[in-house]
Amino acid sequence: MHAVFFIAACMSIFAVALICIFLFANGIPGIAKIGVGDFLLGTKWKPSSDIYGIFPMILGSIYVTASAILIGVPIGILTAVFMARFCPKKIYGVLKPAIELLAGIPSVVYGFFGLMVIVPLIRKIFGGSGTSMLAACVVLGIMILPTIIGVAESAIRAVPDSYYEGSLALGASHERSVFFVMLPAAKSGILAGVILGIGRAIGETMAVVMVAGNMAVIPKSLFKGVRTMTANIVLEMGYAADLHREALIATAVVLFVFILIINLSFSIIKRRSDKEQ
Repeated sequence: MHAVFFIAACMSIFAVALICIFLFANGIPGIAKIGVGDFLLGTKWKPSSDIYGIFPMILGSIYVTASAILIGVPIGILTAVFMARFCPKKIYGVLKPAIELLAGIPSVVYGFFGLMVIVPLIRKIFGGSGTSMLAACVVLGIMILPTIIGVAESAIRAVPDSYYEGSLALGASHERSVFFVMLPAAKSGILAGVILGIGRAIGETMAVVMVAGNMAVIPKSLFKGVRTMTANIVLEMGYAADLHREALIATAVVLFVFILIINLSFSIIKRRSDKEQ
């Protein structure tokens, strides 16, 4: 069994290594042909003219992800606190399955919901087409809620009850004990949920394609269309060839590096947090 477990672990590492080799082997030559500066900082994406600048898509991915985090993280953490320490059992029996159901809904269904409900609502309130960065942010903010809530709730429940009881014994109220004792003690787990939420938001494709407007220009407003790196790959990979295809794979390389940076940042922060505790 030791050998079986070891082989299973090696398979995971082998799969990641294969992905890395494929991406970098096919993407780096494309970046070299286009030029690192022109590729990463170029503001125009015109495959018909062999112009491949992904800076608008990089900004679009960052803006959409950051806005989704601003929407999803506060709601997710507060919901996790409510479920872990304030929620009555009867309500919990309904709320927990509902959140688990949210986690299992396909992203295309979220995109369809955004297209049928959120986009018309934005169009009615703010004008314009409705397919915009704001629509993508709202949809992604909803999509990352189950991940953040699930991980944060588990982290809060994992804190020993002695922390809570000691705080009450010192005269703190229930609310103060939860927010000033339990939450700081569970910050590593909560941060893990936030990082997982960021990973899902930055890597989401179908829902963003359906509601974001998909304009390959630098986003200037929440109410204008935007295109993310993942959307750019999905929209054009089906007919891309030669340098165009290499540029799309190179875009995947940049996205992969973004994910690596996020994971490494989380590891560093977690280590520092563990040392402080």
